Amino acid sequence: MKNNPLDFTGKVALVTGAASGMGLAAAQAFAEAGAAVALADFREDIVNSEAQKLAAAGHKAIAIRCDVSDDAQVEAMIDRTVAEFGRLDAAFNNAGVMARIAPTGDSSREDWDRVIGINLRGVWSSMKYELRQMQRQGSGAIVNNASVGALTGNPGIASYIASKHGVVGLTRTAALEYIQHGIRVNAVNPGLIDTQIARDVVSGDEHAYHEIAKNVPIRRAGRPEEIASAVLWLCSPGASYIVGHALTVDGGMTVV
Repeated sequence: MKNNPLDFTGKVALVTGAASGMGLAAAQAFAEAGAAVALADFREDIVNSEAQKLAAAGHKAIAIRCDVSDDAQVEAMIDRTVAEFGRLDAAFNNAGVMARIAPTGDSSREDWDRVIGINLRGVWSSMKYELRQMQRQGSGAIVNNASVGALTGNPGIASYIASKHGVVGLTRTAALEYIQHGIRVNAVNPGLIDTQIARDVVSGDEHAYHEIAKNVPIRRAGRPEEIASAVLWLCSPGASYIVGHALTVDGGMTVV
């Protein structure tokens, strides 16, 4: 019988933005696949609760409070993960926020700095310290959460779109820099996924949200677990020849 490529027994995974949505789904999936998991999020109470649930179910899991826009907190996040579990084999840099909706000419510098600081600089900062640890080990896999917004424009959310284009460019560059060190870097481009951020785009208008979902070729929004499956595969030996790729998981949104 062949080994299961999605068996992460003995491995250590880190997920940012792990308190809910795609991040939480990925953390749960890593734990269920056998990994020890560090769940990081700035929402300390929530991420502590989720880590405790995983631990109560028999998994190895810790919670770390981290604002990824703060380099010192990011460095401490990696240090804590390695101190607790001894290494870092897989990372899903998922933490992100949505822009406040406004035409480009009416958007604020404050909002630009907030979105770029978390969505792009936060990914860069997380990768910086993850890569250093993985380089010491001589192995590792990183997946960055971009978006179908990295493939096109979208009126009203310029900073978000710019940040996600940047994540893909950063992913491709780091992938070329570190593959010779045994580290694979890739990204995912989720489409409409059933998360709070997706609802924020339509200001919580459930009717508008469901109308958008009906227009996806698959006729529904994606589930966070479907992104988690893609993330685990990209981190697994089954994706060993995939380097610098941004995998679009969107139910066909960008096909039409």
